[in-house]
Amino acid sequence: MQGGLTDVQIKSWIRAGAPLAKSDGGGLTFTLSEAGTAAWVLRYRMPGKRREATIGNYPDITLADARKEASRLRAMIDAGKDPAAEKREAKQKARSAKNIEWLVGDYQKKTLAHLGLNSQALYARQLGWITREWRTRPVEEINAGDVIDLIKKRKATFKTGGWRETEALYIVIREVFKHAVGQRITQLHPALGISLESLIGKRPKAKVRLMLTDDELSLVMRAAGMNRQNQLSVWIIMATCVRVSEFTTARREHVRTDQHTVKRLGSGLWHIPASKTGAAMDIPLAPPVMEWFRELDALALDSLYIVPARSVARLRRNGGDAPVGKDAVWGAIDYWLENTKPDVRRFTPHDLRSTAKSHMRALGVDRDISEMCLNHKLKGVEGIYDQYSYWTERRDALERWAGYLSERQGTDHGAAATARNALATLRAAS
Repeated sequence: MQGGLTDVQIKSWIRAGAPLAKSDGGGLTFTLSEAGTAAWVLRYRMPGKRREATIGNYPDITLADARKEASRLRAMIDAGKDPAAEKREAKQKARSAKNIEWLVGDYQKKTLAHLGLNSQALYARQLGWITREWRTRPVEEINAGDVIDLIKKRKATFKTGGWRETEALYIVIREVFKHAVGQRITQLHPALGISLESLIGKRPKAKVRLMLTDDELSLVMRAAGMNRQNQLSVWIIMATCVRVSEFTTARREHVRTDQHTVKRLGSGLWHIPASKTGAAMDIPLAPPVMEWFRELDALALDSLYIVPARSVARLRRNGGDAPVGKDAVWGAIDYWLENTKPDVRRFTPHDLRSTAKSHMRALGVDRDISEMCLNHKLKGVEGIYDQYSYWTERRDALERWAGYLSERQGTDHGAAATARNALATLRAAS
């Protein structure tokens, strides 16, 4: 007899709590386990064997729904298909399917390690968002709607701005699924055709870099009231066109101002090792810049670095020696501008590079040479094949630029504050 059970009966059995199995007919059976789990199963026979297929738990699967599903499964059995076997295969396939957590891990292992350190940090943040949002979902299930929802969710985490970080997420999603498509884990790329601007608005305008005027340069080259190490640091960064991170991590062994080097090369030399920001580079040092380096060298005591850490705590954390923090020069400039209020627009260490580039062009330095002074590569095929270092041309350009800065400095350099030396404090306390 089919349809022998009622909801009233089922609920009374559940309240009683005794294990049982009751047939509704046609193989559909209501079961109640010792643990109190109520479930539907379909019992049937395949050639030579008795089988059982789980339909689902009650009340998630109602009596009416269980009968419908049992009817569907019986039709499969009549067609010679085994529902239990097919369900096992589906579960096995689901377990073996590649999910997002696996994909992100595979991408990190094969691709992320080959990027620069800054890019690795940026990508890692976005991969964290992707993993948290979709961790166990199969790769092939992610669609364009999922991508759009995640991008909007990420943008909403920023009170203001956030365009570039959200763009980074969009880029990483594209790269991760490109990685998946390349392995045929999925056939469709869910991020293709999505317009980031349509979702979060237009890209903000790039910051316009500052070019300090002659009057501003004169005030910076005097920098009255600025700590002496900070004075020298700002002057050297501007005169050599380096990135602030290249200066703050500079080691004394890489700066050569001895007579032998000057006689051999026509100038001093500062070697900057290769890093994530650029290839290795030897910078010619003009006479004024060599003097500034020599003064910094004397202030560095026995440190390995041109400008040692200013904090005793930082030195101790790093075994007694460490370079100045990466934000120290930024902070020094801001402090000087805020406390002495010179007639100088607010500027950053990176603006010193744009100032150098612009003034060198005004001094007649060739465009390509000025680019090389900033450790920028020549563009296109020329940049690939032209391996000449242009030492002489760069030396002449940087000497012209350093001479121009020295003229702005004048004979009165301004009263500098005493250099703070955490190394001397640490050595005295030892």
